[in-house]
Amino acid sequence: MGNREMEELIPLVNRLQDAFSALGQSCLLELPQIAVVGGQSAGKSSVLENFVGRDFLPRGSGIVTRRPLVLQLVTSKAEYAEFLHCKGNKFTDFDEVRLEIEAETDRMTGMNKGISSIPINLRVYSPHVLNLTLIDLPGITKVPVGDQPPDIEYQIREMIMQFITRENCLILAVTPANTDLANSDALKLAKEVDPQGLRTIGVITKLDLMDEGTDARDVLENKLLPLRRGYVGVVNRSQKDIDGKKDIKSAMLAERKFFLSHPAYRHIADRMGTPHLQKVLNQQLTNHIRDTLPNFRNKLQGQLLSIEHEVEAYKNFKPEDPTRKTKALLQMVQQFAVDFEKRIEGSGDQVDTLELSGGAKINRIFHERFPFEIVKMEFNEKELRREISYAIKNIHGIRTGLFTPDMAFEAIVKKQIVKLKGPSLKSVDLVIQELINTVKKCTKKLANFPRLCEETERIVANHIREREGKTKDQVLLLIDIQVSYINTNHEDFIGFANAQQRSSQVHKKTTIGNQVIRKGWLTISNIGIMKGGSKGYWFVLTAESLSWYKDDENI
Repeated sequence: MGNREMEELIPLVNRLQDAFSALGQSCLLELPQIAVVGGQSAGKSSVLENFVGRDFLPRGSGIVTRRPLVLQLVTSKAEYAEFLHCKGNKFTDFDEVRLEIEAETDRMTGMNKGISSIPINLRVYSPHVLNLTLIDLPGITKVPVGDQPPDIEYQIREMIMQFITRENCLILAVTPANTDLANSDALKLAKEVDPQGLRTIGVITKLDLMDEGTDARDVLENKLLPLRRGYVGVVNRSQKDIDGKKDIKSAMLAERKFFLSHPAYRHIADRMGTPHLQKVLNQQLTNHIRDTLPNFRNKLQGQLLSIEHEVEAYKNFKPEDPTRKTKALLQMVQQFAVDFEKRIEGSGDQVDTLELSGGAKINRIFHERFPFEIVKMEFNEKELRREISYAIKNIHGIRTGLFTPDMAFEAIVKKQIVKLKGPSLKSVDLVIQELINTVKKCTKKLANFPRLCEETERIVANHIREREGKTKDQVLLLIDIQVSYINTNHEDFIGFANAQQRSSQVHKKTTIGNQVIRKGWLTISNIGIMKGGSKGYWFVLTAESLSWYKDDENI
């Protein structure tokens, strides 16, 4: 990419910025930009005015910048300013620019020092500037003033975060040198979103106001708190200079003289000052745009294709035709019903590979979650034995019973069956929740019609809730049916007769399974434990034992 093409990158992004702002779609794409962050009275406004060479920003106590200011600097032979909200009106008097910024801010935020995240777009044409775009954000404050809300600090922080969390945004962290750098609000916020310091450019102001015998040499040499893009020191006009109408050109000469004469900064004077900072930002922003342009272009093309697809869907749509409206409504409702059924039946067009949902999740609730909830029920065998003992004794009263009474058995069993109500109702709740989640997923296709989407979701969810009550009543009825009558003749019930029968069946299986491997006569001789010398025994070797006999007796 040639130098000429590189110079056109920033104006190109400026035109995109204006287009998105005019459409109210500024957050659709993350445009490459530089956000200026700093505490109140850190010198942000003075740095920007030094770039332009004019006094044009509001000044005063408290929060002065109450809306983001998108400042676009454009190299031009003529010198004037334009606002996006009153395009075509050229401001040659920069005092009028200040008044217009104040009026536009009050129009959106009122007179009570409130803030708004809606930006003001200002473009300044001048032969004294380099192509550059900066976003001046409200200064970080701690204490609300006037009629400001108590959470003004949180509001400002959230607004700043909206800009600096974007990967395409460079952070210009402005910090005064006469405060502890470790407590810098700007660097602290930048560190949160850019821990490696890859997107942050440090600016140290008020170097001339440091205590005698101290300097910021280690900071400016990038040794104390290193940043990938380094630090630049500047010296702005003091309030006394501003009140005395000291022009910016004279201030720039004084800044240059300060760095050349100061023993701590003399060796890095060519890398300090407002002119150098402007060149650095111009180069950094140009390189940043160049690096992010391919990905930015891909996103833009993707959104273009998406919009073209939406346009194609409405190509033959005639809003004045009532029959078409009705047909379109029915088609969308029918499509919703089809999508819902497919998600439950598991034959959807789009297969979710990230998580279980719809019918698959309901299946899991029935076959995994419900059994787990039953197993998880507290069961204290010692307590159960005690309850059985008390039940039997209480039913017998003063008599000593010989057999276990049926009433004791039923009392204990019914108490255990009733415990199934909790897991059963919980499973119903889980299924209902998954059905409602499925409804919400299916209504996403109706997002272009918010009212239809809302009503569809409400009606279906209400119907599900109505069926929920009836379902729970049915589940409880089934459990009550089991409690009302204990069928001891059921084949799965292990009573005394069944237990004896099963025991004999097990014994038969064991007998049949214990097959004879070999049998015959066995002669044992010369063994000390066998008195009488050599003797003959009848042996039987089975799968489980070896036995031998003499005179039909098992030894």
